[in-house]
Amino acid sequence: MSQGHSDSDIALFPKNATEVREPSMFRVMLLNDDYTTMEFVVEILVKVFHKHYDEAARIMLHVHNEGSGLCGIYTFEVAESKVHTVHTLARENGFPLKCTMEKE
Repeated sequence: MSQGHSDSDIALFPKNATEVREPSMFRVMLLNDDYTTMEFVVEILVKVFHKHYDEAARIMLHVHNEGSGLCGIYTFEVAESKVHTVHTLARENGFPLKCTMEKE
């Protein structure tokens, strides 16, 4: 190296660097309503959340019986995108299906 600096003189990370943290995670939930068909909810779970049919049917029944159900846990941006996609598809198909996200 030039000017008499050794490799040990060069700081790769500032001494006051903060610790790297994992991103916050968000639970994406489907909410039950009296109008959205069970078939459409299963279709949403398969297409948007990439669930296998049997798991999608189980989640749909949980939503139907308990009032809400967990679709998945994602970073903020992914969760927000999935909520938006569910709402868009529901409206395009004439359903009032609601999807929410909450911090884990």
